[in-house]
Amino acid sequence: MIHKQILVSDRVRRPPEDGWSWIDRRFLREHAARLSHEAIVLYFFLAAVSDKHGLSFYGDASIALRLRMSETVVVRARDELLAADLVAYRAPLAQVLSLPQTRVQRRDGGLASFGEILRTLATPSPSPDPRRSS
Repeated sequence: MIHKQILVSDRVRRPPEDGWSWIDRRFLREHAARLSHEAIVLYFFLAAVSDKHGLSFYGDASIALRLRMSETVVVRARDELLAADLVAYRAPLAQVLSLPQTRVQRRDGGLASFGEILRTLATPSPSPDPRRSS
């Protein structure tokens, strides 16, 4: 067993005095593997800018600028988070929701490892086929 020791004692993270932000680690273990890179980045952004109730009011243009995505990609990523029941949205508000009680399973029936999730995050999502119309 590894003994944990604080490496930099004067830099230990504390909850922010101004604002509210955190990520439930179950997001990575149970949800991230099924989401596109853009949806994961948007989820992290919304969690970082939300208040203690998970609410934020950044517009699509502002989010797109800050995340270096097009507004179309922001909308698609938000739709993906909505479908996964991770956020709620009613313009102009987005709410990061408490995580649903589910477990992510791999295709072979086992649980996804943290390494598999990280590899998924590092793999760019495929670009949509411009020949297909929505």
